[in-house]
Amino acid sequence: MQGDRVAGRPALSLLPLLLLLLLLLLSRAAALHPDELFPHGESWGDQLLQEGDDESSAVVKLANPLHFYEARFSNLYVGTNGIISTQDFPRETEYVDYDFPTDFPAIAPFLADIDTSHGRGRILYREDTSPAVLGLAAHYVRASFPRSAARFTPTHAFLATWEQVGAYEEVKRGALPSGELNTFQAVLASDGSDTYALFLYPANGLQFFGTRPKESYTVQLQLPARVGFCRGEADDLKSEGPYFSLASTEQSVKNLYQLSNLGVPGVWAFHIGSTLPLDNVRPATVGEDLSAAHSSVPLGRSFSHATALESDYNEDNLDYYDVNEEEVDYLPGEPEESLNGRSSIDVSFPSKVDTRPLEESATLDPHTKEGTSLGEVEAPDLKGQVEPWAEGGNRSPPPPKVDRDSLAPSWETPPTFPENRSIQPYPDGGPVPSEMDVPPAHPVEEIVLRNYPASGHSTPLSQETYEVGVEDNIGSNTEVFTYNGANKETCEHNHRQCSRHAFCTDYATGFCCHCQSRFYGNGKHCLPEGAPHRVNGKVSGHLHVGHTPVHFTDVDLHAYVVGNDGRAYTAISHIPQPAAQALLPLTPIGGLFGWLFALEKPGSENGFSLTGAAFIHDMEVTFYPGEERVRITQTAEGLDSENYLSIKTNIQGQVPYVPANFTAHISPYKELYHYSDSAVTSTSSREYSLTFGAINQTWSYRVHQNITYQVCRHAPRRPAFPTTQQLNVDRVFALYNDEERVLRFAVTNQIGPVEEDADPSPVNPCYDGSHTCDTTARCHPGTGVDYTCECASGYQGDGRSCVDENECATGFHRCGPNSVCINLPGSYRCECRSGYEFADDQYTCILITPPSNPCEDGSHTCAPAGQARCVHHGGSVFSCACLPGYAGDGHQCTDVDECSENRCHPAATCYNTPGSFSCRCQPGYHGDGFQCLPDSAPGLTPCEQQLRHAQAQYAYAGARLHIPQCDERGNFLPLQCHGSTGFCWCVDHDGHEVPGTQTPPGSTPPHCGPPPEPTQRPPTVCERWRENLLEHYGGSPRDDQYVPQCDDLGHFVPLQCHGKSDFCWCVDKDGREVQGTRSQPGITPACIPTDAPPTVRPTPRPDVTPPSVGTFLLYTQGQKIGHLPLNGTRLQKDAAKTLLSLHGSIIVGIDYDCRERMVYWTDVTGRTISRVSLELGAEPETIVNSGLISPEGLAIDHIRRTMYWTDSVLDKIERAQLDGSERRVLFHTDLVNPRAIAVDPIRGNLYWTDWNREAPKIETSSLDGENRRILINTDIGLPNALTFDSFSKLLCWADAGTKKLECTLPDGTGRRVIQNNLKYPFGIVSYADHFYHTDWRRDGVVAVNKDSGQFTDEYLPEQRSHLYGITVVYPYCPTGRK
Repeated sequence: MQGDRVAGRPALSLLPLLLLLLLLLLSRAAALHPDELFPHGESWGDQLLQEGDDESSAVVKLANPLHFYEARFSNLYVGTNGIISTQDFPRETEYVDYDFPTDFPAIAPFLADIDTSHGRGRILYREDTSPAVLGLAAHYVRASFPRSAARFTPTHAFLATWEQVGAYEEVKRGALPSGELNTFQAVLASDGSDTYALFLYPANGLQFFGTRPKESYTVQLQLPARVGFCRGEADDLKSEGPYFSLASTEQSVKNLYQLSNLGVPGVWAFHIGSTLPLDNVRPATVGEDLSAAHSSVPLGRSFSHATALESDYNEDNLDYYDVNEEEVDYLPGEPEESLNGRSSIDVSFPSKVDTRPLEESATLDPHTKEGTSLGEVEAPDLKGQVEPWAEGGNRSPPPPKVDRDSLAPSWETPPTFPENRSIQPYPDGGPVPSEMDVPPAHPVEEIVLRNYPASGHSTPLSQETYEVGVEDNIGSNTEVFTYNGANKETCEHNHRQCSRHAFCTDYATGFCCHCQSRFYGNGKHCLPEGAPHRVNGKVSGHLHVGHTPVHFTDVDLHAYVVGNDGRAYTAISHIPQPAAQALLPLTPIGGLFGWLFALEKPGSENGFSLTGAAFIHDMEVTFYPGEERVRITQTAEGLDSENYLSIKTNIQGQVPYVPANFTAHISPYKELYHYSDSAVTSTSSREYSLTFGAINQTWSYRVHQNITYQVCRHAPRRPAFPTTQQLNVDRVFALYNDEERVLRFAVTNQIGPVEEDADPSPVNPCYDGSHTCDTTARCHPGTGVDYTCECASGYQGDGRSCVDENECATGFHRCGPNSVCINLPGSYRCECRSGYEFADDQYTCILITPPSNPCEDGSHTCAPAGQARCVHHGGSVFSCACLPGYAGDGHQCTDVDECSENRCHPAATCYNTPGSFSCRCQPGYHGDGFQCLPDSAPGLTPCEQQLRHAQAQYAYAGARLHIPQCDERGNFLPLQCHGSTGFCWCVDHDGHEVPGTQTPPGSTPPHCGPPPEPTQRPPTVCERWRENLLEHYGGSPRDDQYVPQCDDLGHFVPLQCHGKSDFCWCVDKDGREVQGTRSQPGITPACIPTDAPPTVRPTPRPDVTPPSVGTFLLYTQGQKIGHLPLNGTRLQKDAAKTLLSLHGSIIVGIDYDCRERMVYWTDVTGRTISRVSLELGAEPETIVNSGLISPEGLAIDHIRRTMYWTDSVLDKIERAQLDGSERRVLFHTDLVNPRAIAVDPIRGNLYWTDWNREAPKIETSSLDGENRRILINTDIGLPNALTFDSFSKLLCWADAGTKKLECTLPDGTGRRVIQNNLKYPFGIVSYADHFYHTDWRRDGVVAVNKDSGQFTDEYLPEQRSHLYGITVVYPYCPTGRK
């Protein structure tokens, strides 16, 4: 209780000041100042949490318990990651990157991945009973709950403060840590019966609003922080306990310091516990900000306050287009964030119209902080205005007709390619090596192009010029980049310029990149066919709307394109209202994306197939009749790490004024695009109508477009490519919402040949977008109007329904060692681990050469090593600190004379030494010099000896020794009190203080029962060794110092590593190193636990099949093989453990050889097949390590001593002896995605599945590969799992597409459904009357009864990730009959 003693001194003098401060706070609406947080700091008795990424405080034993929900707690823990709990935290990977609620009790003022390493902030905490703190807390609570807590008088409080803390960041070479730091505070106040929580967020205290997750399976661009309370799992462990969520989206987190539920911006109050029933946390509702929003919302089990924190421009509750649903297709997708993560608007495209009553939701105006019912927010109703769009109304005379052959624009200042633009289309952010660097050939003609001003500047068009060579004149201002073949570049040295979804081809004069099958683009940038695409960018403008100048800079642009039907949606936020209203007719702004990703008719190509992600789109629009002219330049800057197209838009010129509340209508139109080398041009005229009520005005404009891009000239030209294509644009919409300040365009596009006459023949649905394929699927046209659907690359399903394929979980990625695979929608990316950087192939991670360290190379200026220590802060920055026993600034240190400070016992002599001192008891006494006792007198107990010694020392001047209290037998009384200071505490048998029991003077002494008998097991060898080394290291080892790793039982962990390095080795049960297992960096040895399953070898009578003794399941889960025992057919979940850990592997297939008790498995990362014996101390052995790419299914024939496996990339089924010899390919044709495989050794049959999306099937053959035939090919979708039950003679499979578990006889007859409601099965095995299958939705093992089909049991491993194969291990070989 040091904090109470320290905090008590300034309490009385500060209380009036703090109360005055509170009155000022409650009387104003300004944000909370950092100085207005509750007082904190080490001078107030705060304890400091250790620096780090995932630290937890030691248990804080509260002198006075508090209530959380209905329970009473005396212990608290404070964690680095913005969270307080009543129990110690699990590893951060088990909760930081998951949605709220957690499965343990949590008080979360800002739950995110916080890292305080290297001095980035500090975390302070204490229990406090000072009047100043209690008085301030009482007034906050009373103001928050004026009825229920009007007389609330807290007796104690607990404070935790996160001060200037940073988000976790991966260390990258040469990159400085982010300067975004957060400050926030949590205060828990209790009067013994009720507990209240206060969350405080000062102004500018939240500079980051979320963190990037470390784990690949929960990756997003940024995971917003979570704020709320959670009771933890219910007692039955099968249901969530109550929880309360305040904020979980980026916008709601941003608003934490601006809003409040008690009237003080940045301060939030909650009633979190009581001795009376409390179903859930109750928030304060007296603040104007939330009372309007939630006055009628009842508190439910999972009540969320987050809606009230969302600002009024959040689109979650607003329609995207308020028109007839038959006319407009609503865009699927999740809310999109701005490029820099700091935009004040979250542009989102909801997947469907929100049909809830408008009264149920509310929005908050971020400026007025007033709640407004959504019923008061009206979007423009366009339902009655759809038909006039087609009719056109009154039309003004169109501009003069232009001959098709003269469609080239004639601008005075044509567009240019900026000379030194940095284009970053690759995930690593590096620039594309530009082919412009090659010296150009002598041009046939030369045109001079003027520079266009950069976005964000208002200077007039520059008169600077530069020259660009062109090879032919197409009647337009085009830029053509030429190549020089003198210095030929080849794929060998330049293939990295190609997209990772492209291949490189050498030609006579150089190399070119070409997209792979199922991808399209220019080879340098390739996107999957059929998948949706996103565009992010910035828009700047310098306009005259009429005669009024309007400027805006770097507002956000987001576009979403449904590639398989040509729909393109564009949203631009925060354009000033006059400009946004005037830009409504300019659909070409969003029309660019329609041309780029248009639906292609046969023989045609959309824009992205030519330009890739690096081009300039320049257009000039002339309005009639006023002849206002505006120029729009859109510059594509490559694909970002998420494969989103990045684009900058600049708008300059004059546009006609459009009055407020007018809506623009544009009829469907057609455009001709003319193609030549490196340039595309188009000129067209359009009409548009402006309507408001009965007013309908028709205007027109003429648009000249010029698109320039780089082309690879080394490849032969495609003679079949048309020089002119026609773009058909229908369903054109333009809307502006003044309240949201968002300008939206939507178009549907098809590109094809020039249409001379209307063709009455029916159009294939793939070409007009009327198909029913999923938005992430490709449409393949068939004969007439027939077609098929195929999920786009990176997705899986039947084409009508596609889900993202997690390449990181399945292992179908190319990320190398020391890298992390991060799953993305339809793709993935690789990121190097801390301390590594990408090699040239962008997949392999190599060790970063560490920069010079002054503390290690001796260039520092600190005092000698025996007097000071040097602390490295990165680069050349360091600091010096004197060692204990010395004083000074670290550069100069002098010895401290500890003897002058009376540190030794009064009956001891002190000896000062450099940097230290020693104490020695005087003659007649014994001890360590700090505690000296008289030499033992016969017949006295320890308590009596200490009593005698204390009484003897009482004669020393100034002595304030504690005189122990003994009972009549001479034993220590359980309660001891200091006669001079008034402190009391409990002691054990030896008189040692029981931690956490000390009470201050004047308070109620602790209740001390009889000292408990010691029940703790003695420490093991591992634990004793660990404790001795930690003591030797001073309690905190360096990263390079070895500390033994022990498990929960004190046994040595089989894999031991040296500090935080990659040097690891295996040990036996006694901690001795197993020879030959010490690894080099990046290669972690595969160590088998010494506590292996027992060897059980029963000898049953030949005519009797005994019950299964010692039967267990083995399952694969990423890098490990799990062991799950069976008790009969029940899962013994408490006895589950890891059998084998194989770091860096992804283990998929697994099977068991019952004769030699060997486990076999496939590894798709190592591209190997390995085995290991279940005997104690056995080590893994690789038996096949070549000719594999993605080995998945595996089956063992224990009779013929052979094994069979599938390879889903090579599309092969192979056979070999169990030692890997006599390898032979059985099948390599008519296979697309072979996965599961099973063997019937008694009847000599082989079975396998092929989850080919277009034609899934189950096949069979003999074990020699003869008599191959299809067994099942109807009513199956994704047959992942397959097993043969030798007892029932049934072949059974689990299908992740149909969600069924089915069985059939070996000849394919007698098919029946066992269970039709599976989640997402992957592997399956049969044992007794049960099936056991792994499931990707549950991330566990599920048991199904064979007879009833009922789910009977489930096991969910503690570490949640995908499970793959599964097999059963018998203590004997199963028998069967033909």
